[in-house]
Amino acid sequence: MLKPTYPLYVANAAETPNADLEVLDKYSGQVATRVAMADAATVERAIAAAVAAAPAMAALPPYRRQAILEHCVARFRERAEELALALCIEAGKPIKDARGEVTRLIDTFRIAAEESVRIEGQTVNLEISERGRGYRGIWKRVPVGPCSFITPFNFPLNLVAHKVAPAIAAGCPFVLKPAGKTPVGALIIAEVLAGTDLPEGAFSVFACGNDEAAPLIEDDRIRLLSFTGGLVGWEFKARAGRKKVTLELGGNAACIVDADQGGKLDQVVERLAFGAYYQSGQSCISVQRILVHDAVYDALREKLAARVAGFVAGDPKDERTFIGPVIDEASAQKLQGWIEEAREAGARVIAGGGRQGNMLAATLLEDVPRDCALQRQEAFGPVALLQRFDDFGAALETVNDSDFGLQAGVFTDSLAHAMQAWDRLDVGGVVVGDVPSFRMDNMPYGGVKDSGLGREGVKFAIEDMSEVRLLVLKT
Repeated sequence: MLKPTYPLYVANAAETPNADLEVLDKYSGQVATRVAMADAATVERAIAAAVAAAPAMAALPPYRRQAILEHCVARFRERAEELALALCIEAGKPIKDARGEVTRLIDTFRIAAEESVRIEGQTVNLEISERGRGYRGIWKRVPVGPCSFITPFNFPLNLVAHKVAPAIAAGCPFVLKPAGKTPVGALIIAEVLAGTDLPEGAFSVFACGNDEAAPLIEDDRIRLLSFTGGLVGWEFKARAGRKKVTLELGGNAACIVDADQGGKLDQVVERLAFGAYYQSGQSCISVQRILVHDAVYDALREKLAARVAGFVAGDPKDERTFIGPVIDEASAQKLQGWIEEAREAGARVIAGGGRQGNMLAATLLEDVPRDCALQRQEAFGPVALLQRFDDFGAALETVNDSDFGLQAGVFTDSLAHAMQAWDRLDVGGVVVGDVPSFRMDNMPYGGVKDSGLGREGVKFAIEDMSEVRLLVLKT
């Protein structure tokens, strides 16, 4: 169970000025715990502490950064079941998915520990003309400075890890605001960080209101803003001033099933079912649009419908549960409204469609018109759409017919089609032989168009959290 209350953290230290934020058990709807909220003065203290800590963080030798990250890995392993249960309660995440996210938290900090001692530079040959004769160039990476991080509700551990762990590896102090609906995981991470020898002021972690959070976006002392969430991120970028900004803003990921997959349909269906409905569909790279070649459409449709109808839904703490609640009833209502809009426009509901509170049944539709919200927007729930195609090139264009472009999946045995997809799909990543929901925590991850700006993945985040500094020597 969760503790009755959780503190906030300012300049590495726990404080409990209040217990104003109620955190609900997303399945029962009951208050599971209370969390301290930061006021405007607390936010100011946190930013000032991060600014003051920047020189000490930059001077922290790589081997000490590595040791801090390795300490976190060990503590997360010790507290793995506690972390998983916290996810299960505050996010409504089925316990098996919650344990998987804890594994990814550990992986991300482990990768960051490895990368912390690999931040290197390069020599530059300046003697490219007579003018450069006798000059030598060397560059290295240095920390960008104080960072602000804002994270969403759906991965309360791993999306925090993808900001915090690279920041420590890069030598950047930071202020983190987790989602108000799911702050507990981030606060447990902060508790672990408080047990390290990070310089004073190196980190602050707290929930706060949107007004109080404004300086995390607008204050020019912050050198980088990293935001994961909805399309409001573009507004944040406009308000951010001179700081660097990285954004991961979601998508409506598509997956193509080619004509040559007839002998692999059971495997393909299993991966589609996972990709579309794991974590109750609340993932930025959840499979939303499934394009299937005419040659295999009918058989795949039958198998996938049966698989979806057989999902166990209910209490996320039950080991058998695959579909848990979405984050709140308003989200479930919105998505049910989109399903009804599609049905009224001529789509057919093959499975699911019902709702009770914030429990939305796993839903599969076909022939959803392209102007419906389910085709154009991010569903962020347990809903997927089937549609036919008869030409692979046209299917690629259908995938691209979206304001988003995070990742796409392609099931094909054709090397030519795989390379065509990689060349032509306007997305941040193409996954061949699996669903777009596949992610390893060391790979570059991010999107184009409305899906965002920049890349996460530890090595790539470190690049954003650092700057190149050149040295020229006249010899």
